[in-house]
Amino acid sequence: MLPAGHRLRTSSDFAAVLRGPGGARAGSTLIVVHAAQTDARAGHPPRVGFVVSKAVGGAVVRNRTKRRLRAIAATRLERIPAGADLVVRANPAAAQASSAQLGAELDRLLARVLPRLGGRRR
Repeated sequence: MLPAGHRLRTSSDFAAVLRGPGGARAGSTLIVVHAAQTDARAGHPPRVGFVVSKAVGGAVVRNRTKRRLRAIAATRLERIPAGADLVVRANPAAAQASSAQLGAELDRLLARVLPRLGGRRR
């Protein structure tokens, strides 16, 4: 389970990560990871949010996919720098992927996105 202090909750927080300045993005056929970091959040714990649209499947499939992604992200919080906000967007192929595949893909995309945040602080 993702601790409450590590969750993105409001639509304005999601919009800031997805559309705000200084963000980075990396994607694959399974998931897309959007990341942003600002000086206003410096020193705060990292936060993660999830977007799983109807294109992924029905309500049961979407909720199962979101729970799996949330559990995977919770085990990787220590790799995310303080003050960073992430949004993980599931693509339709994520519904059929195993947890191991989703975890490996998240690791690969975090390795691409997080180094790009360091030089883009605002």
